[in-house]
Amino acid sequence: MDVIYLFRDSAAVQIPFSNYDPNLFRLFIRNGGFWDGMSQKFIFRKDTDIIKLSRLFSGAPFVFVQEDSSVQPQVFGFIQNINAPNADDSSDNSDILPENSRWPSQRFCQKSGPSQRPSLRPEKSRYPVNSSPFTFPAPFSPPEKFSGLWRSKLEAELRSRKYSPRTQKAYIYYNRLICRTLQKPPEEIRSCDITQFLADMDKNGEYSASSLNLAISAIKFFFRYVLKKDDVSERHRPHQDGRLPMILSKEEISKILGLEKNPKHRLLLMLAYSSGLRVSEVVALKREHIDLSRKVIYVRLGKGRKDRNTILSEKAAHFIEEYFNFFQIEKWLFPGQPPSHPLSIRSAQYIFDKALRHAEINKKISIHNLRHTFATHLLESGTDIRYIQSLLGHANLRTTERYTHVARRSILNIRSPLDTI
Repeated sequence: MDVIYLFRDSAAVQIPFSNYDPNLFRLFIRNGGFWDGMSQKFIFRKDTDIIKLSRLFSGAPFVFVQEDSSVQPQVFGFIQNINAPNADDSSDNSDILPENSRWPSQRFCQKSGPSQRPSLRPEKSRYPVNSSPFTFPAPFSPPEKFSGLWRSKLEAELRSRKYSPRTQKAYIYYNRLICRTLQKPPEEIRSCDITQFLADMDKNGEYSASSLNLAISAIKFFFRYVLKKDDVSERHRPHQDGRLPMILSKEEISKILGLEKNPKHRLLLMLAYSSGLRVSEVVALKREHIDLSRKVIYVRLGKGRKDRNTILSEKAAHFIEEYFNFFQIEKWLFPGQPPSHPLSIRSAQYIFDKALRHAEINKKISIHNLRHTFATHLLESGTDIRYIQSLLGHANLRTTERYTHVARRSILNIRSPLDTI
């Protein structure tokens, strides 16, 4: 009889296989699994939903074991083929028992003979809680098909065109991802493979339309300039999600800044809002970029490697003067660890998330929403949209115009018909 075994340790969920089933393999890959040919196992993330995963087994019996756990191994899928147990012998496994459990076809994993038939209720373990009879391998990393040679060639092409470090990192990531997912080196990938890869990205729901567009750009760049092939030149791009930015009120901004006691963190949030800066632009500020006399911030090499000027508020300018005197800033406005380097983007995002929790604001937003709020508040106060476009550094006015959708009521003085009754 065929039985599937699932082992969960501190690193992953593992399913050993002894037979090859192309349909099942394809299902597992589409649901986030990686095939380890050396140990003959499928590897899933440790937080994988076991209930959802078990539905791929077509009702096959399976045994679920957790490493170093007081929970005994759990057995599922046998109940319809064995005499029903007594009421007092029932096992509390209904929460993860797959629907329509039945015996599987002859295609799955490990073999179990008649003498190995598990009981409805697992016996008490003969092993101590921290002494498992199973040997769990080290965390698995799927085989890399994107070799170091291809990576160095891609990096060289990106650097020669002065692409930003973040863009370089993203392009390398997506080219590694497609090779690792398809388990093919770049030279063996065809147009149909790319289509399937993008379809799987969308099906899993983990990637937005922007991420899919970035993946297409990354793959297209590699094929055109590194492989010297043009297999993805005519690929249609997904439509962008028409989402409007979430905006904070002036009262919420005041609450966030008022509750932040760390002067470094407070100034970072203050500048992100009062000057409409991206998080990457805030952490890259130097002392020389602040013109206190003219109340101007010089943004150097912003998005698209473009310089621009933006406003510096009176309140932020007074705070910066005290900040310079107290912390003796010489180079970076927000030094990181070590101080010779700027604060990381991840740290800035964490600072905002923590401030949001302290202010008890439940909106699902990031530090970038301070920039959205800056533009919307300017628009609501009557500032010309073209000035806002210049302050934000938008190349296209259409990008700035989306803020009119969230500020429309204040600008056009629209009143609901209910208010006129």
